[in-house]
Amino acid sequence: MRKEHRKIRCRTVLILLGIGCILFLFCNILYGSVSIPLQAFLQFFSGAGSEETYGQIVMEIRFPRAVSALWLGGALALSGYLLQTFFHNPIAGPFVLGISSGSKLMVAVIMVFFLGKSIKVSSTALILAAFVGALLSMGFVLLLSERVNNMSMLVISGVMIGYICSAVTDFIVTFADDADIVNLHNWSRGSFSGMAWDKVIHMSIVISITYVIVFLLSKPISAYQLGEMDAVSMGVNVRMLRIWLILLSSILSACVVAYAGPISFVGIAVPHLVKTFLGTSRPILMIPACFLGGGMFCLACDFIARTVFAPTELSISTVTAVFGAPIVLWIMTKRRREGF
Repeated sequence: MRKEHRKIRCRTVLILLGIGCILFLFCNILYGSVSIPLQAFLQFFSGAGSEETYGQIVMEIRFPRAVSALWLGGALALSGYLLQTFFHNPIAGPFVLGISSGSKLMVAVIMVFFLGKSIKVSSTALILAAFVGALLSMGFVLLLSERVNNMSMLVISGVMIGYICSAVTDFIVTFADDADIVNLHNWSRGSFSGMAWDKVIHMSIVISITYVIVFLLSKPISAYQLGEMDAVSMGVNVRMLRIWLILLSSILSACVVAYAGPISFVGIAVPHLVKTFLGTSRPILMIPACFLGGGMFCLACDFIARTVFAPTELSISTVTAVFGAPIVLWIMTKRRREGF
């Protein structure tokens, strides 16, 4: 009976997350500095015709932006879940460990170099640059993890790495042209604005392939959560699995930074909330739930960022920090009470 109740709970959570994603997707399309009537929206998609202005706003600005928030939010939450699994710590995440800052540094270098030569930077080049930056930052974190036994000190070390990367990024930006500085500044604050369908297609391919690989690894990840010795006894190649966790989390966080800039707290807060709602940490359930939860969270935060002070737009990291930081503090105090 208890097992059946748990199944119903998990299905309900997944369904609600899916419905939440759809609702916030429509809210992001319909509402903003210019509200679009639902009738005009339905006429546009039914082919009955609608105002040309509404059509341009929907298809060229809001729809690709909303889809990007869904994909990138899901990728960021899934990346955080993989890092938390790797380090066996719920505070681990791409932003806290400095991985996003490393990606930001490499993307800034590429953008300043190519834009200074009036060369257009492709999406593939940005993702590769962000991936290299993520791996470099992750390498420093892993080196520190061998010397630091305390996980709290490891998190602090990751924060310091993030500050160093951010400082170097600011130093590089000072040598960029004025027009490039504006683009870099907007991007470095985190934003889903300026998304086009070609970017959506590229990110969806990268994230979809990565998601499928992560989902196929759900069984060995489940064994790894029990402990490395138990995983080895079950026939899991722990060393190879750890490499996969690093690579896959780096690809996901790199994709987010390349397109939307560094976004804070999503990778930490969403996996913990999803785990609390599901009542289980089974990867086969956590992986899709984290993706849906991250997408819904970023859609909701982007909606707030666009509408609360419209036409002025907040950076997405500002809103995610407002809602994500209290959750992180709650996690830390909860762990302290439990004696971790």
